[in-house]
Amino acid sequence: MTTDSEADESDGTEIERLDKEYVFGTWSFQSEVSPTEVTHAEGVRFTDADGNEFIDLSSQLMCSNLGHSADAVADAVADQMRDAAYVAPGYTTEARAKLGEKLAEITPGDLSKTFFSTSGTEAVEAAIKIARFYTGNHKIVSRYRSYHGATYGSISVTGDPRRLAAEPGIPGTIKAPDPYAYGSTLDPMESVEYIDEMLELEGDTVAAVLVEPIVGSNGILVPPPEYLPRLKEIAHDHGALLIVDEVMSGFGRTGEWFGADVFGVEPDIMTMAKGLTGAYQPLGATVVTDDIAVHFEDEMFCHGHTYSGHPAAVAAGLAAVETYQEENLIERASEVGEYLGERVDALAERHPSVGEARGVGLFRGIELTKREDERVPFGERADKISKGSTVVDEVSATAYDHGTYVANMINTLILAPPLTITEAEIDQAVEALDAALEVSDDAMEE
Repeated sequence: MTTDSEADESDGTEIERLDKEYVFGTWSFQSEVSPTEVTHAEGVRFTDADGNEFIDLSSQLMCSNLGHSADAVADAVADQMRDAAYVAPGYTTEARAKLGEKLAEITPGDLSKTFFSTSGTEAVEAAIKIARFYTGNHKIVSRYRSYHGATYGSISVTGDPRRLAAEPGIPGTIKAPDPYAYGSTLDPMESVEYIDEMLELEGDTVAAVLVEPIVGSNGILVPPPEYLPRLKEIAHDHGALLIVDEVMSGFGRTGEWFGADVFGVEPDIMTMAKGLTGAYQPLGATVVTDDIAVHFEDEMFCHGHTYSGHPAAVAAGLAAVETYQEENLIERASEVGEYLGERVDALAERHPSVGEARGVGLFRGIELTKREDERVPFGERADKISKGSTVVDEVSATAYDHGTYVANMINTLILAPPLTITEAEIDQAVEALDAALEVSDDAMEE
């Protein structure tokens, strides 16, 4: 006979039980939260409290670009915290100044001046305010299949269904269609011309068009090469800025420094976080062009945070960028990303439940389908805010049982491993995916 206390003890580790009782799980019904205690991480792998080891095929939340053994970044943080753990934003540190210089060097075009925050959502909040201050307009056009953050402005410009519980959001946000042939009545280039008509009908009152160059958590959607250049042209024709959200697609993820580089586009404002430090510290950044920077010489930059340019965070950022450069990780991501793409395409050929495999570099998506002859998703948008699990969740869980962690969002498996992953580690992860996709194959409709 099992006692209540014995049952309780078998229900996870003490840390897992404490966490479930005292800490909110994000984006979830709390009754369904079941945290896993991670005790160690090294290279592209992490280990749970039971000693099980997993390949981190999604870089945790698509942010551990450097993997889990970037000693130069960890050392930079420790050294800075011993020298000066915190100074107010009105002061500066060597790392903050040099990171600002580095970002001006590696970002496209004449992006030159940075506001530092602590997350991607705060970087987007700053971008919204800067665009409004600079143009004098207040409307922001974003897209339905998008995620830009959780704070009030950022969730308002987010398109995915997690925004619904927070509505009504900030005024002046307008949603546009996506470059997504799989799930839209418009083809990608028709969708961008639709945005042109939207701005025309809004009477040139739009401050900015805000997009992810490659959509991340809403499906790894890669637009045609001419899409982003045309979108910038449309925005400028109507007196609006182009804001490119690189929080997920930046820092080598695509095989280029930034997603915008894939398309040869120089945005007016760029937001970033995640790979900026490789997730070793929470740090976001909003970078603007020379013209926008000059505007605030005699106009108040009416924005700030207590932790803007936090010394430990910018030290991590500077060390991370230097690591990308010194270890040639951007170029490496392009090369290894080609290999990952080949292996994913081969999976798609073998498994009828793969409706589409897409992506660039080490930023890949596998979208599933119930029917081989037409694309019918297993996961719907409403599932993201509903109880229960889907077939897509079961596929991810099966991969996990085979030693590979892969995130999924709605109907897409997201493959975004650390830039340090080897071909042998990719092979091992693909074996796990091969087994996992049998689950969706078996669940297909006749």
